[in-house]
Amino acid sequence: MYFLTGWPRRLLCPLKSEEEPFHIQPNSQRFYFAVLSETQLSVWFGRPCVLIVSYIESVKAAAQFGFYQQAEWKPDDTMIAVAAANGYILMFDVVGGGEDKYLYEPVYPKGSPRVKVTPGYKEEQCAPALSLEMKRPIDLEAPITSIKSLQEGLLVSTADGYLHILHWDGVSNGRKAISLCTVPFSLDLQSARGGPSLDLEGVYIRDMEYCVTLDGFAVVLDDGRLGFISPVANGFTAEELQGVWAADVTDGTCVAVNNKYRLMAFGCASGSVLVYMIDTTTGSMQLSHKLELTPKHFPDVWNKTGAVKLIRWSPDYSVAMVTWECGGLSLWSVFGAHLICTLGEDFAYRSDGTKKDPMKISSMCWGAEGYHLWVITSKEETELVENMEEAPPPTQSKQTGILQFHFIKSALTVNPCTSNQEQVLLHGEDRLYLTCGDPTQVPSSSSDGPHTPHPHNLAHGLEGSPLHHRSAPSPNSISQGLSTLLGHKHWHVVQIHSTYLESNWPIRFAAIDTAGQCIAVAGRRGFAHYSMSTRKWKLFGNITQEQNMAVTGGLAWWNDFVVVACYNFIDQQEELRLYLRSSNLDNAFASVTKLHSDTLLLNVFRDLIVLFRADCSICLYSIKRRHDGPNPSACVELLQEVSMSRYIPHPALVVSVTLTSVRTETGIALKAPQQACMAESIMLNLAGQLIMLQRDRSGPQVREKEDQKKLLPFCPPVVLAQCVENVWTTCRSNKKKRHLLEALWLSCGEAGMKVWLPLFPRDHRKPHSFLSRRIMLPFHINIYPLAVLFEDALVLGASNETVLYDGLQGPREGREPLEVTFPYCTVERTSQIYLHHILRQLLVRNLGEQALLLAQSCAALPYFPHVMELMVHVVLEEEATSREPIPDPLLPTVAKFITEFPLFLQTIVHCARKTEYALWNYLFAAVGNPKDLFEECLMAQDLDTAASYLIILQNMEVPAVSRQHATLLFNTALEQGKWDLCRHMIRFLKAIGSGEMETPPPTPTTQEPSSTGGFEFFRNRSISLSQSADSIAAGKFNLQKTFSMPSGSERWSKDGDCAENMYIDLMLWRHARHLLEQVRLKDLGCFSAQLGFELIGWLCRERTRVARVDDFVMALKCLHKDFLWPFPVIPACSISSPFKNGHRKTGEGQRLLKSQSADSLLNSDMDTVPPQASARNSNHTWLDGLGALGPEPKEMNTTSSHGGPQTQEAFLSPLTNKTEECSIGSATDLTETSSMVDGDWTMVDENLSTLTQSELEHISMELANKGPHKSQVQLRYLLHVFMEAGCLEWCVVIGLILREATVIKQVVNFLDSPEVPPETVQSIRSGLLGVDAWASTDCLGYKPFLNLIRPQLQKLIETAVEQVQPEAFQPGASNPNSKLTEPQPGCPRAEDSRGPSPLGLALPLEPSGGLVTEDGGAPVEQEEQAADEGAYDCTLS
Repeated sequence: MYFLTGWPRRLLCPLKSEEEPFHIQPNSQRFYFAVLSETQLSVWFGRPCVLIVSYIESVKAAAQFGFYQQAEWKPDDTMIAVAAANGYILMFDVVGGGEDKYLYEPVYPKGSPRVKVTPGYKEEQCAPALSLEMKRPIDLEAPITSIKSLQEGLLVSTADGYLHILHWDGVSNGRKAISLCTVPFSLDLQSARGGPSLDLEGVYIRDMEYCVTLDGFAVVLDDGRLGFISPVANGFTAEELQGVWAADVTDGTCVAVNNKYRLMAFGCASGSVLVYMIDTTTGSMQLSHKLELTPKHFPDVWNKTGAVKLIRWSPDYSVAMVTWECGGLSLWSVFGAHLICTLGEDFAYRSDGTKKDPMKISSMCWGAEGYHLWVITSKEETELVENMEEAPPPTQSKQTGILQFHFIKSALTVNPCTSNQEQVLLHGEDRLYLTCGDPTQVPSSSSDGPHTPHPHNLAHGLEGSPLHHRSAPSPNSISQGLSTLLGHKHWHVVQIHSTYLESNWPIRFAAIDTAGQCIAVAGRRGFAHYSMSTRKWKLFGNITQEQNMAVTGGLAWWNDFVVVACYNFIDQQEELRLYLRSSNLDNAFASVTKLHSDTLLLNVFRDLIVLFRADCSICLYSIKRRHDGPNPSACVELLQEVSMSRYIPHPALVVSVTLTSVRTETGIALKAPQQACMAESIMLNLAGQLIMLQRDRSGPQVREKEDQKKLLPFCPPVVLAQCVENVWTTCRSNKKKRHLLEALWLSCGEAGMKVWLPLFPRDHRKPHSFLSRRIMLPFHINIYPLAVLFEDALVLGASNETVLYDGLQGPREGREPLEVTFPYCTVERTSQIYLHHILRQLLVRNLGEQALLLAQSCAALPYFPHVMELMVHVVLEEEATSREPIPDPLLPTVAKFITEFPLFLQTIVHCARKTEYALWNYLFAAVGNPKDLFEECLMAQDLDTAASYLIILQNMEVPAVSRQHATLLFNTALEQGKWDLCRHMIRFLKAIGSGEMETPPPTPTTQEPSSTGGFEFFRNRSISLSQSADSIAAGKFNLQKTFSMPSGSERWSKDGDCAENMYIDLMLWRHARHLLEQVRLKDLGCFSAQLGFELIGWLCRERTRVARVDDFVMALKCLHKDFLWPFPVIPACSISSPFKNGHRKTGEGQRLLKSQSADSLLNSDMDTVPPQASARNSNHTWLDGLGALGPEPKEMNTTSSHGGPQTQEAFLSPLTNKTEECSIGSATDLTETSSMVDGDWTMVDENLSTLTQSELEHISMELANKGPHKSQVQLRYLLHVFMEAGCLEWCVVIGLILREATVIKQVVNFLDSPEVPPETVQSIRSGLLGVDAWASTDCLGYKPFLNLIRPQLQKLIETAVEQVQPEAFQPGASNPNSKLTEPQPGCPRAEDSRGPSPLGLALPLEPSGGLVTEDGGAPVEQEEQAADEGAYDCTLS
């Protein structure tokens, strides 16, 4: 509502004086301020803030009258009355200095258009020269306690218990004195004649204030009682006064009345403010609400403020400022919403945490229109923050200081017609703050471009008038969506045009159009408007026209017209004018309608204008656009007048008037939804009471003419709600969100907000007779609401934020400048979701069906999941922390409600994780067992939510249960390639293990059947990082025909959680085996790269088992598909060419090329380091060729120093530079170079001498037929890995797909080595023959390459025949690769033959077997493998 901004300003008095000011009193318009010190009366001007005149009492007179105490202005500003300490009232005449006497005059540059045109024009922008003349003093013979101005007289209370009524002219015969003892006081007016009366002997009035709209005085008596005195008739005599008093209050200190809302605010010694209203039926004083600091928000000061010292209502009566004896300022809205307090946060504490002394205030008042608060600090305070310069020398007298606080306020305070719009508009003294978004994003109905933020912008047709301007869509088609109104936290600040401002300050009204693109402001005279799209102001071209009108009833926009209710000074006539935005601002383009009575309020609904007039009547006008003239204009005609004088005691009490389509009968709306857009009812806010007048449809429904429907009479008014500050409603309609768009939103001060929600029968069923058609739901929000976004279920507001600038303090002797005393204040945009409050209120009232309809209509909102979480969270916190048992808990209902939405699982787990552990049992008792919810997540494939449930399970269940569920999730994540989750799961599983005893975990009873396979993870890597190089041997594997597992004791010497690591590794190994069995090499590479898996070490061990290739042709096809690699094609001309390396593209290859290139498996840091490229010369041993001559040659010396091939160890862990992480770049560079060395270029080089034109074409074709570059890098990397691990069959397959003859040559040369098992030789031989046969029939593109490697194939066939002969008679030797189809006898690894069939073995306590030496036999090794690798194959029960 009101927000503090910037730093306060200090006004220094130019006159030197020893006296400190202590009292300030504004005149009725708040342009002049009377400031009192002990013997001095000064008058200040409001803008510019300057001292005009000062009257200093002579010493003799001061001794006679006593020091000055209070001052009061005559309503017409011609006199000031001052109360002096010795019981005198001093009257001063304020004399103007004549026509042309000004203290300050503006100086304009030459050629400026601003010259004096109209009489009185200049006087309003310059401080006038005034003088003060004292008249005859009046002696009341008793100390004066309070002095208040009346319309025709002055009311003075004295300490002897008398009330004096004086005339302003000071004539003695116009003086009356009434003794308080003669005024009858009672609790209410009905019992006034006989009930208990107060004994007022010796009691006087301490403070009082006159309330125009209640026609009486609120008084505080000196014994602390509160009362209200009203005249029976029109006169003021003892017999004609009667009083009521408030029971049970005896500590009153001061009072302020609110004329607009008929409230009396009494300050109390306890520090709280009691706000009373007068009950209209009994006349008694009733407590409306309290303004007090709560211990929740102000734990330090809420009971230490001292008594309330002053209360001041703002000029528009929408907020009250309160200060206490101990200091501080606090701002409250009229019905008790707390806005600002300077006793906490940055106001009260320095940045180092030390407490500041609160500023003590002796007097304060609001400036014009509430833009400033003028504050006079008490004496000791002034010495502290005296002046910002150096300390004055002692000879110099002190300077008077007045502080001025700056405020910006919501446009709703004075121009409530903006309440049916969704922008927040604030105005300060010289600038406007808007929340509208980027103008390009405004969804205009003329262009449904990409910027329309919501589907609902297009949901309804344009029922308004045709559009003639891009940014003025018809009001029902526009809704600022989330993207525009919530896009950022910044305000759009518009500076008000200085030319307009200097002659028409202060700004009284501001209005913004529906699209948020045009703003109009009106000051003292005339008005001006601004376009956001052009960033320009439009002012009256003729300054006389501007100065001859004053806006009285407010401003509003209708399409692209400004609607103005104004007073015309020339005709002395009230008028309604419409000015077209696009034409010049001139009366020639205005359409003018004469009005009979003063307009107080104006509002626009669709094509109707509603006016509220000073004679308490409401007028409805229709507006139509006319196109007959050269410029479009508007035609206004009166439709209906409704007299409200029976219901409205005083016209000033009406806060706002609104036309709405809201009505109580929603049944009608179901039959004729088009009527939802009609003006069905009038809403009046009468002093905080919301009154509704509906159209009377009970009579005969005449349907002959359109007009007759509009002129239906209104029913008698109904009171909908009390304590209403603002009302929001919309004229749009949207069938999908009828609940939100047909509701009425109320802001009710400290009571929060209320929504009057329509209830719809479901599926067009007949409504229940006992169900009301609407329901009023209250809910609390944490911000002060300034606008409602209806479809988005959001409230927009603003809040004060502060910034400390302690660093400004220089080397001053204990004096702080204002910038240090006060923080810098800014205004932040805020917004809040309210949907969860409404859903909860509906559920409390057993309206679950309505709640479901409402929630489903909002389920598409981006923060709908957050709404659900909030609802669960709020209910859970309330119920689970309640001390008493709750008879009817809401949480089960809420849980059941949420299960209707797919977000159920994630809502519950997010809520649980944001709630403390102690409340979990209560939560899961209502929503279900977390184990069941976890399994539901797995079934729904929502792995991230399942992972969140694991954390819940870990805290609520024994470790075995959480490990079992973690295993399930880990395997599923591996299957789906969710690598981030896999990494988290590995960490999680390790953490479970380290939190337990050092024993291996029990085998989980449930597991996914699809996750067979397992892998080794970080362990060797962590050893190589944490130990010196010479201790790495413990982790190495022997590369021989039957190789051993490392010993358990040595391997796990550094790991306390060895069983956990073993458990994780076995799952990883199983997954890797699963991928390799399915020939998913790309997935295997990704898996290895993402999880830092030591692929080479594992492949070394699996070389004779799963890392075999059974069907070369099938593997080749799989790789083509996996890596999007085109099949080679042969161009017709190449068959006769000597260069036989052509390609033939098959249909599949073309199809693959068109699909997107696959993700690189190098898309995260590589943990497995590819060794540096080395020249693979065949004169090395085969292990040297496979091992790496990499960056640490010292490590490799052990390998290459043995001349013979007996037990060569090639373990790949130590090939690191500093860490084992390797960037993507280096891996790529490496494979690039290796492709240059042993790739196609070698072949080109050999044939370089005989290149012809056609062969160049072949080379270009060769390049064109390669797969994506990324795939090539990945394949080379995999080739490298398989080479390192000695998986020769795979090297051959990858060599084939890359068509690299050198790879095949190398492999065939290695096959001579005695370490290579004969099965491998046999497998490669039969595989290559199979590929040859397949190429001959299905893929001729491979034939040239196969011809190229024919010599190697020939050599293979010869050696294979020699080797395989003696083994031919062993079972299974007919196909050495039969292990996947036919179990080998004597081998316990039957799991290989049956794939993923169930086998549950208990986990061994520690890895079995010691280190097996190189001469250890195969059976031992096989048993060990069976135990290690088969142990974890589990199935989902």
